[in-house]
Amino acid sequence: MSLFSRFFKPAQAEVLPPMEALFEERGLPLDLPELEPFKADFEHLHADERVRWADAVAELHRRQWPFPPAWIDAQFEVILEVVPTWRAEREQRFYRPAFDGLSKRVRVKNEVMPEAWLALWDVSANDVMDRALDHLEANSKHKPFVRMASGVYASAFGDGLDAARLLLPDLWCNLFPGQNTFVAAPCENRLLVAPQVLLPKLVEAIGQCLSAPTGPRVQAVILQYVNQKLLPANLQDPHPIAQPQRDLRQNDLMEAYRAQEEDLDAALGQPTPLSLLRTNQGRSLSMALWVEGSPVLLPECDTIGFVAKSGQPLGVYFRQTLPRIPELKGTPVDIWGPRRQRYEGFPTREQLNRLESFASPEQMAQIFKGNNASAPQAPRPTAPSFAQSTSAMLGNSSPVPAHLRGQSLGMQNAEQES
Repeated sequence: MSLFSRFFKPAQAEVLPPMEALFEERGLPLDLPELEPFKADFEHLHADERVRWADAVAELHRRQWPFPPAWIDAQFEVILEVVPTWRAEREQRFYRPAFDGLSKRVRVKNEVMPEAWLALWDVSANDVMDRALDHLEANSKHKPFVRMASGVYASAFGDGLDAARLLLPDLWCNLFPGQNTFVAAPCENRLLVAPQVLLPKLVEAIGQCLSAPTGPRVQAVILQYVNQKLLPANLQDPHPIAQPQRDLRQNDLMEAYRAQEEDLDAALGQPTPLSLLRTNQGRSLSMALWVEGSPVLLPECDTIGFVAKSGQPLGVYFRQTLPRIPELKGTPVDIWGPRRQRYEGFPTREQLNRLESFASPEQMAQIFKGNNASAPQAPRPTAPSFAQSTSAMLGNSSPVPAHLRGQSLGMQNAEQES
């Protein structure tokens, strides 16, 4: 018997940490009134589940987020929403990626579900999301899309979750049988659907929705339904909607950067203003304005306009060539959303000459003059169209994308005529 007892030892009883000890470790009071409906469930949890449960309570208490309704009630109220991924990252509630630049979250009535709720409910994220998708589908039945005068179809669900119907392609993928289907969700309460022949009208509808929004912005970029998948529409030149699609993508990015500025630590430096420039070739390029005098937080962009401390424009250069100045080393900024780099110092004239020029100081001054800007720190979001000036042909080794090589702002037509 002694030999076999070595191999068949009885399982030791699991040590279950009491609630009092777990709360004391986390500095939590035991008399949280919102916790009463969940305390009975605590007694049935294993040791690791109790730790996860206590961590969830601590997170809700620390963030001052509400405790959930009981799962027996909440299971009938959960529903999915779709939001920009940068917004999901910013608000730090539970989310999962859905499409390029978009994520899905769970709502219970008017409250977005924190991940901590899952521990208190003792249910898995997949179970909750499946149930939320079922409810979204049930709420979408017998509510057809409305055909606008342009021929574009618009959603009419009336619950503020229209963008979430991107997750239900069966609702809209057959509106134009035999044709490529394109969709956009510029606002939470608007989903637009169009065939390829109506893409110009779809762009107009997106612009109208963004110019007079009736709900929070989601994403302007056009999506295409291909092989049962929803992807950003791959519209390349010379497609007439190629440039509008680039404009929409850049405006989505600028919207994220504008929101991000509100959460940046002022002690790190100044966020560089971001604007759009348009050439006479119809291309829009993003430009960050780097003003000498303090550390800057530089976003991802096409070009950088440098301004001396005196306010003198020093020229616009392609951002991809910035590594040619190794003396200026950027450090990543730890923040949600699109990336930024923090730079100290300011390039000298010699260092700027190493970069690939997009506009000379004189041409940059014309940008400010054309914008009627009172100060170079505040250009308008979109600059006027500029004529192309002569520029040296770039070699194949250039780090600048091929479709941007050789482009320059030049002088405004009005200025040349005068």
